[in-house]
Amino acid sequence: IFCGSAALKAALIIQNWYRGYKARLKARQHYALTIFQSIEYADEQGQMQLSTFFSFMFENYAHVHKEELELRNQSLESEQDLRDRHDYVDLIDVPDSYNGPRLQFPLTCTDIDLLLEAFKEQQILHAHYVLEVLFETKKVLKQMPNFTHVQTSPSKELTICGDLHGKLDDLFMIFYKNGLPSESNPYVFNGDFVDRGKNSIEILIILCVSFLVYPNDLHLNRGNHEDFMMNLSSYLQLHGKRILQILEELYAWLPIGTIVDNEILVIHGGISETTDLNLLHRVERNKMKSVLIPPTETNRDNDTDSKHNKVGVTFNAHGRIKTNGSPSEHLPKHEWEQIIDILWSDPRGKNGCFPNTGRGGGCYFGPDVTSKILNKYQLKMLIRSHECKPEGYEICHDGKVVTIFSASNYYEEGSNRGAYIKLCSGTAPRFFQYQVTKATCFQPLRQRLYTMESSAIKILKERVISRKSDLTRAFQLQDHRKSGKLSLSQWAFCMENILGLNLPWRSLSSNLVNIDKNGNVEYMSSFQNIHIEKPVEEAHSTLVETLYRYRSDLEIIFNAIDTDHSGLISIEEFRAMWKLFSAHYHVLIDDSQVNKLANIMDLNKDGSIDFNEFLKAFYVVHRYEDLMKPGVTNLG
Repeated sequence: IFCGSAALKAALIIQNWYRGYKARLKARQHYALTIFQSIEYADEQGQMQLSTFFSFMFENYAHVHKEELELRNQSLESEQDLRDRHDYVDLIDVPDSYNGPRLQFPLTCTDIDLLLEAFKEQQILHAHYVLEVLFETKKVLKQMPNFTHVQTSPSKELTICGDLHGKLDDLFMIFYKNGLPSESNPYVFNGDFVDRGKNSIEILIILCVSFLVYPNDLHLNRGNHEDFMMNLSSYLQLHGKRILQILEELYAWLPIGTIVDNEILVIHGGISETTDLNLLHRVERNKMKSVLIPPTETNRDNDTDSKHNKVGVTFNAHGRIKTNGSPSEHLPKHEWEQIIDILWSDPRGKNGCFPNTGRGGGCYFGPDVTSKILNKYQLKMLIRSHECKPEGYEICHDGKVVTIFSASNYYEEGSNRGAYIKLCSGTAPRFFQYQVTKATCFQPLRQRLYTMESSAIKILKERVISRKSDLTRAFQLQDHRKSGKLSLSQWAFCMENILGLNLPWRSLSSNLVNIDKNGNVEYMSSFQNIHIEKPVEEAHSTLVETLYRYRSDLEIIFNAIDTDHSGLISIEEFRAMWKLFSAHYHVLIDDSQVNKLANIMDLNKDGSIDFNEFLKAFYVVHRYEDLMKPGVTNLG
């Protein structure tokens, strides 16, 4: 009996230790994912804020380049010509030397197999075929309703996939586990096929070809990243303006949702307390070109005097500024907001509906809002995507809301699983998880977690150094004794107040700063071992930090005004746009600093600068290899 009791006690001790160990690992994973997600959402918030800047820019841009406002009438005829398929496709020949996949139209399942094998071998599909696929896809999409209605049966289950974000290996994994799309194996891909990952165009082409072969059995919903403005720079660099032009229209024609068995609503983001499905069935979805191009107010009196009549401005297919004389080219503001809500919103445990401050667009909706909307339209469940989940899926709101996310290892190797859902009428949803395995996945869990934590701390430090001047001022205001030290609470307050990432700074402090034996933070150690490389020594630190912090926003803005997509922008244009940007974003930097830096970056003194190269000149340098020491400093 004694031996048995000792063995039981030992087993309980080991069990408790293991449970504690697993709980600590889970907490560390949670902190790392929180960092990744907070920074991701902050970046999205910055992109959403660009929409207000574009409105501001359009109101002021006429004073800078009035001739641009004439482009609409001048280019109308040529735009119409460019929309013709032959002007896109037939002008690009496929040379005999091309040894990639050759598609045969009309497409068949053989072309799907051909494409998959080619992409597995990292072959590139010729632009001629890319354009032809996108044109044919757009033609079919234009005939589709805003919401696709799908029926399931025991012999025809429906598979729903969430965000893929350009991660081709995950799509291959889904097809390997679940089979290729077919008449007996239908799919819904619930948005965000593109952006962030390196194989966005490959995934888009595979899905479009599959859609063209099985238009009634493969369904594509629009996500918030199916937005040509959010992908402007990467598509221009990789694929040229012709593909960008057709993508703008294709994204706008994607359906905005799917309704399964008349009881399950499938949309990318979520809902709000004002979501009107009847209205969303009727909106002209193709007018929602980009979240970054908000609706403009039109003069109710139709006054033709330009001093009193606000003219809506947007981009033409070339990325140039154009005026929109007809308000019919835009969605009304309330319809635009309805689409923003279903593309950008997130569920939360708290009742009510309140602004989505994390992303800057859409709302947070509670269980009461879910019940209200589902009951109103006689629905039982909402399936959405939009958020990375550690297990690839999550169920909330008393089982009425399911989040599905299909990009495994989204933030870092080992950070999360991917998943998809199988639906069949009359049965509960079934979830299937996976994780694309690479070398690191065969490492011990503790080592994989360390890799993820190190990556999280690295990107967080880059965010910190981009606000060095602001943080230093905040620290010094709190440091009344000029000791170079603050309490942990004071340091955490400054970090959150300046960075606004809603992170557990106290828990993260051991990885970010030096703390003395009394528990006080040496606040300047927040910037140790990291700096932003200056393109030229003459550049002021504040200017360098500002350009680095806003580099993504500036890249979108300057690609948008680069009328010939040469990558070159005149110094005059640079100065004018910076003046608007700094005024709108309240950037307190002397214009002379910007002018001086622009002149220095005009290397050949021809009056133009390569702006993309200009932005790439600002990069963060980490002065050490081991951002974190395994077993010594861990998150949480």
